[in-house]
Amino acid sequence: MNTTDDQLKEIVRQKYSQIALQDKETNASSCCGAGGCSTEVYNIMSDDYSTLEGYHAEADLGLGCGLPTQFAKIKKGDVVIDLGSGAGNDCFIARHECGETGKVIGIDFTRAMIDKARQNAEARGFNNVEFREGDIEKMPVSANTANVIVSNCVLNLVPNKDGVFKEIFRVLKPGGHFSISDVVLSGELPDGLRKDAEMYAGCVAGAIQKKDYLDLIQENGFTSITVQKEKPIVIPDDILQNYLNAAEIASFKRGDFGIFSVTVFAQKPESTNTTCCDPKIGCC
Repeated sequence: MNTTDDQLKEIVRQKYSQIALQDKETNASSCCGAGGCSTEVYNIMSDDYSTLEGYHAEADLGLGCGLPTQFAKIKKGDVVIDLGSGAGNDCFIARHECGETGKVIGIDFTRAMIDKARQNAEARGFNNVEFREGDIEKMPVSANTANVIVSNCVLNLVPNKDGVFKEIFRVLKPGGHFSISDVVLSGELPDGLRKDAEMYAGCVAGAIQKKDYLDLIQENGFTSITVQKEKPIVIPDDILQNYLNAAEIASFKRGDFGIFSVTVFAQKPESTNTTCCDPKIGCC
């Protein structure tokens, strides 16, 4: 797919704007929220939020691949940021955890999603939840703001994942942490999946190898890196046959390559002083 980063981001923006503008019943009846069942890939990864405190069905578009807020260790009074906040689902659950003394900031680059989330927050009188339109590669947030960052099936949609982790590090307070659910790969994804724009917007083609994903986190200075949950993503045959031939489908089912949802925890160190000290001059 000879597609630039900006073009990929615009594909994602258009697709998720379309999903945001549909009501929940239409989303459910169309398998995923973006048209016919051939796009079911948008919600085959989602987990059930309905048992979590703070859940509001109107804010759940079924677009996630995990339950990061369940693992995020949010405390009362925390400032929490949700990357790719959609209609507000994870933000509202985070609000329940951080309480009235905390604050939740949702960031999304899709105007339709921001509008929908703000309507959902206003309808519930949530005064300590706000939604900011912006790119998570350049967050509209000051440095050292958040105690906790969560995100659900969003980083795989961003071409520059390294840039996002650098922004997460900047925005977290020293000692703060993140819990992020994302899609990763094991083995080489066939070209039919990897090069398709629809599969990119559906979170599959933009995923990277699990090892590379975890290495990115470590290379950006995070510690205490832990995979909190991992589950395989099963793509139905009626979707696979749109992208793969019979031999490739058989290879997928043999486990020659795999697509997984992982929820990863990591912490920004309490001290982030990285000034290089030369022992010869005794500055340490």
